Amino acid sequence: MKKALLCAVIGAAVAPCAFAQEKGFYAGLSFGQSKFKDACGSEPEVSVTSCKDNDTAWKIFGGYQFTPNLALELGYNDFGKAKGSANFAFANVPFPGTTASGTADVSAEATAWELTGIGSWPLANRFSVYGKLGVYYGETKATVNGTITSPPAGAFGGSMKDTNTNLTFGFGARYDITHNIAVRAEWQRFSKMGGDDVGKADVDVLAIGGLYRF
Repeated sequence: MKKALLCAVIGAAVAPCAFAQEKGFYAGLSFGQSKFKDACGSEPEVSVTSCKDNDTAWKIFGGYQFTPNLALELGYNDFGKAKGSANFAFANVPFPGTTASGTADVSAEATAWELTGIGSWPLANRFSVYGKLGVYYGETKATVNGTITSPPAGAFGGSMKDTNTNLTFGFGARYDITHNIAVRAEWQRFSKMGGDDVGKADVDVLAIGGLYRF
């Protein structure tokens, strides 16, 4: 408090003061873009015709700063949705010697809770970089709707869901605007989200956000 007051009084006369991050709670919100890795890849029996593997992502988070260099953070992430269309031809389906072919529209959406440790290193006045490592608990939902053209012809559809826990890690940079307010930009990966039903894929997020120290 004394340092912040001193900076406000003499800031116009001297070089800007650095705001050292003290112990305490903080909370924030970030927005960015997610990318579902390998979501648009074709397979021998499935040919992707159109695909969008990125979407708007957002996160709400809160944490506790134990030292100027170490914090523990809890966050909730919404990664948006990946979606695409494909042609398929499955041999020996529904009977040996026959081929089931048609088209399908597929979408997948994912969310995750994360608990991470954050290590920060100051580089310049009010500017620092950080790395983060932790675990997440994620939920991935997939929906499929399509048409079988032969044989037998008809429409089909369904949905499935997987939950899983795995590692998350990332790095970023933070700039302290005031003693209480900071902005940060970061890249983060959520490893192997999904499961046996919906498949597994890494989800990467590039985001920018702000935080407030209480």
